[in-house]
Amino acid sequence: MSRAIWRLTVRGEFSAAHALRHYQGKCENMHGHNYTAEMSVEGETLTPDTEFIVDFSELKNLLRAELARLDHKNLNVTPPFDRINPSSENLARHLWQRLEPQLRDRPVRLIGITVSETGAQSATYCEISE
Repeated sequence: MSRAIWRLTVRGEFSAAHALRHYQGKCENMHGHNYTAEMSVEGETLTPDTEFIVDFSELKNLLRAELARLDHKNLNVTPPFDRINPSSENLARHLWQRLEPQLRDRPVRLIGITVSETGAQSATYCEISE
């Protein structure tokens, strides 16, 4: 038996500087990126009026607010990256930890956060219930 699931993805951008600690290469020096972040959610029920699982604008506003906290910052001195390496992996996990609680009261569940430093590479964080 199958069930229907809708998956929505919204994207946002921010610019920030960072230096990768313990990295053997030029990225250990301070440098910047124009990051892209994607938030993907899924849900099973459409609203009776609009037939959305959730309005894209709600998701974009949540993501935009979190990215604003990182925009034009030196990540190495911005919590929690003053303690942990400001890698794409850690940025994706940080955004998950900030956004997932904000989605608990909505009819969707967060399924992944992807952070890209360039168009050619990205890191995705998700948590899988067992």
